[in-house]
Amino acid sequence: MIDLRSDTVTLPSPEMRRVMLEAPLGDDGYGEDPTVNRVEERAAAVMGKEAAVLVASGTMGNLVAVLAGARAGEEIIADSLSHTLISEAAGVAMVGGVQIMPLRTERGTFGAAEMTALVRSSNRNNPRTAMVLVENTHNRHGGVAWPLETLREVSAAAHDRGLRVHMDGARVFNAALAAGADVRDVAGTADTITFCLSKGLGCPAGSVLCGDADTIDQARHWRKMLGGSMRQVGVLAAAGLYALDNMVERLAGDHANARTLAEGLAEMPGVEIDLSRVQTNIVTFDLPARPVDGFLRACASREVRGGSPGGNRVRLVTHHGIEAADIQRSLAVFEEVLNDDGGPEAT
Repeated sequence: MIDLRSDTVTLPSPEMRRVMLEAPLGDDGYGEDPTVNRVEERAAAVMGKEAAVLVASGTMGNLVAVLAGARAGEEIIADSLSHTLISEAAGVAMVGGVQIMPLRTERGTFGAAEMTALVRSSNRNNPRTAMVLVENTHNRHGGVAWPLETLREVSAAAHDRGLRVHMDGARVFNAALAAGADVRDVAGTADTITFCLSKGLGCPAGSVLCGDADTIDQARHWRKMLGGSMRQVGVLAAAGLYALDNMVERLAGDHANARTLAEGLAEMPGVEIDLSRVQTNIVTFDLPARPVDGFLRACASREVRGGSPGGNRVRLVTHHGIEAADIQRSLAVFEEVLNDDGGPEAT
């Protein structure tokens, strides 16, 4: 089965499994797991931050970052299709009492003027704006990466108004590659950044939140409250260390495979695709004249799996374990299914 539903379906390589097996362990609840301490130190250094904390998931990382940077009754500005607003179970509202002001965009990125227009005035009727959240790359907008200069402009405007900036950088290494920038420069535009170990980096679980030492200390408190203070979790941290050393450079291959996939789809009848949005490892396209569920079932029966965020849209994600030959096989299956007007699987 060629599984293109997400880069979360990656499996750890034999080498990654070996370092997990051999990792020195301790009780992270006491701060005594040496491998956890190493991955946190390494992650902070990679992102150019003072400190870091290992968390169970990107969702937890984003949540504790908001809880550490905004108080109940305050507001954060985020894209209207941001993962935090759409796909994190309303955690910032339910747990933190923090409201999200949605900013509608065309591509998941926005400028300083658009952001500042939503900053609340000092009126007793208004919640206080506390934070700006940027998602890089942007999942719902097809893996679009923020230009570095735009990030810097938004960050400067936010800081001028006393706002914190958090980056949901689940795929920030993909973002940096697409922007032609060092990941430290990308992360440097945010006060805090979360990045996932379990997507393109191929780890079985885990994310890291990086920021200044005081904020990370607060984040550890919130992590404990949420049940995320773990024990001998160096088995996961070891995978993260291996990934940071060995899995970042290979992301360029995922981008190349996604571009080949997108360009092949663009030539097929009935497919609507915006190639300008295919910047990283995510490919989205629309099938306006065909039921998406039937298309995906027909592809799965031919051993190619894809996903859909809803409507007429199909989402495909390239990742570790998907090779150039898999892309060509997938394109052949898509073409076969699109040309097949009959049978229950097609409808």
